Amino acid sequence: MVNNLADVLTLEKLSAGYGEAQVLREVSLTIPAGKSLALLGRNGMGKTTLINTIVGVTRYRGGKIILDGTDITALRPDQRAHAGIGWVPQERNIFKSLTVEENLTAVARPGAWTLEKVYDMFPRLKERRQNLGSQLSGGEQQMLAIGRALILNPRIMLLDEPLEGLAPILVEELLVALQRIIREEGISAILVEQNAKKILGIVDLAVIIERGGIVHKSDSATLRNDQATLETYLGVAKIEAAH
Repeated sequence: MVNNLADVLTLEKLSAGYGEAQVLREVSLTIPAGKSLALLGRNGMGKTTLINTIVGVTRYRGGKIILDGTDITALRPDQRAHAGIGWVPQERNIFKSLTVEENLTAVARPGAWTLEKVYDMFPRLKERRQNLGSQLSGGEQQMLAIGRALILNPRIMLLDEPLEGLAPILVEELLVALQRIIREEGISAILVEQNAKKILGIVDLAVIIERGGIVHKSDSATLRNDQATLETYLGVAKIEAAH
């Protein structure tokens, strides 16, 4: 596969797993710069494993990961982060014993995303800037985790079920922020989500993963209108028009 420098991330026949178990099987995928992708699929089909493999925390079994035209397959997770992989894991991984502001400034790297810009995106974090990570609600911790990824000024953000377990009002607040980050700021992103209805309206592209392989690729609008595919792989009833 020839990598186009307009592509921020390219996966070539990527295979990986945990221990002796192989989960991903020759996954090939390309994310153009400035585009966002919904990574969809039922539980246990390999969505998180794919994200973890890009980050570098699974057992590699073959293939390539190319970031901005550079092969990063052999790099350690910390080196991949330094190269431009921003990761928001399900566990959030914030520093509970540091304040909000310390969490952000501890990892900040030069670029468009500054402390003030993160606070502008998440005013709630500015209000809580002297609170410890342990004193935040689940939704605030998720905002902080996203803020920490943004302030690294990554080339691409990987968000693993960022809406999971949050109250509906916080889900809506985060969706607005994610739409702004993706659409207005043009950050390349992969969003893992079980609920297609929530995110197909804010991303450009969609992929469905089943048993460790990609079974569907399209733009998000096409998948929104593809009832047969939605029902077959996601068990999703009709998606209403975007509001």
